[in-house]
Amino acid sequence: MKTITVLLVEDHTIVREGLRHLLDLEDGIKVIGEGADGMQAIALAEELKPAIIVMDLAMPRLNGLEAARRILQAPSPPKVIILSAHGDDAYVEQVVAMGVSGYLVKQSSAHILGEAIRTVASGKNYYSPIITKRMNTLSLDTPARANRHRPPTVHLTSREREVLQLIVEGHANKVVASELDISIKTVEKHRQSVMRKLNIHDVAGLTRYAIAAGIIESSVQCTII
Repeated sequence: MKTITVLLVEDHTIVREGLRHLLDLEDGIKVIGEGADGMQAIALAEELKPAIIVMDLAMPRLNGLEAARRILQAPSPPKVIILSAHGDDAYVEQVVAMGVSGYLVKQSSAHILGEAIRTVASGKNYYSPIITKRMNTLSLDTPARANRHRPPTVHLTSREREVLQLIVEGHANKVVASELDISIKTVEKHRQSVMRKLNIHDVAGLTRYAIAAGIIESSVQCTII
């Protein structure tokens, strides 16, 4: 049986170590790399060429949603399984529409992770039961109901989404510039562009939008038990 290579991306060290320990006990699955944010996920995906990436949704610097979006644009991308503390509509709709192969809530039992990896490696999708339920509910919703809590449809560039995340995480323009290796003037330009496109002109409003759009999560992470 061919070994399934896995890249783990999770910003909480204790959670990541726990996931690795679980997978080390699984026959036919090998963790070949670990990352702590979306930027590392993109770099390691290109460097290590894993079969599957198991990735947290809410991470600093670059969230799992944006990282998955970029990784899946590669010519022969790995399969992506998203981990999240939430099964909210805002996350489910975007992640599933993006083409990820799995979505697990962190409240899932431990054996589910290995099962999900094997299922995805076989070419099928795997979703936690609560996610499947939300998908079925969303498909039955009327357009008006489905759009009720959805943020306005606005196209932000990848760089603008990066800047937006760092801003709502509380970083000053100088820190954002350093993180993204761009000038402070460029950061301010992107910031103003985001505010203009969204018609939102304060950080509190940007934060509410980022939560609704799935760019950041609103709650503290919890572990797989």
